[in-house]
Amino acid sequence: MQKPFRIGQIVPSSNTTMETEIPAMLLARQQIRPERFTFHSSRMRMKKVVKEELAAMDGESDRCAVELSDARVDVLGYACLVAIMAMGHGYHRVSEKRLQAHTAANGADAPVITSAGALVDALKVIGARRIVVVAPYMKPLTELVVDYIRNEGFDVVDYRALEIPDNLEVGRHDPARLPEIVAQMDTSNVDAIVLSACVQMPSLPAIAKVEAQTGKPVITAAVATTYAILKSLNLEPVVPGAGALLSGAY
Repeated sequence: MQKPFRIGQIVPSSNTTMETEIPAMLLARQQIRPERFTFHSSRMRMKKVVKEELAAMDGESDRCAVELSDARVDVLGYACLVAIMAMGHGYHRVSEKRLQAHTAANGADAPVITSAGALVDALKVIGARRIVVVAPYMKPLTELVVDYIRNEGFDVVDYRALEIPDNLEVGRHDPARLPEIVAQMDTSNVDAIVLSACVQMPSLPAIAKVEAQTGKPVITAAVATTYAILKSLNLEPVVPGAGALLSGAY
């Protein structure tokens, strides 16, 4: 019998969604493919989604990478998109390289994926240029995220900042509200919709509805991270019900 793949997750302490949505997708995949997965987390302190707390939290990611490499995980996913994007343009490459060096130094070299880098890469995979973005953050942080994405070569034609400062409240945001939020945006000339630029804001149940409503591919930070995890493990990036990116078309 094939050994299960061990998925390591570096998670903000107040995050409740990364450990539900990413396992939900990989467990749904188990219904149609033979590979099996187990999930292992290490947490970094963070309660309010503000720049100071995000920077302090990011400093703890090194410890988390080492802890997870003690468990000899096969891949590590860093779960806070805004913490990476708030650190300056291109920081996901710096973070991934540094954290992977920690796992290698601990004798357990494993690829490290950031949700920030995964989202940027996913937009390239589907060939998107013009996008709209929905984010739960306060407006200044949302603008940092939009600027980061634009710096990676994408045209963000519209965005919505839901302005939820408390990270636990972000996790309680009802995904059933997302289709209505997107309906208020002009998506007629975009290539893709980023339904949640945050792995803490639940969005998985709304993806199929928003794709049907707009006729556009829908990506979320969690979907992009799942795609990157599967690619890094050399597994077919297919998950039922998780939108275009994981449909098997890419």
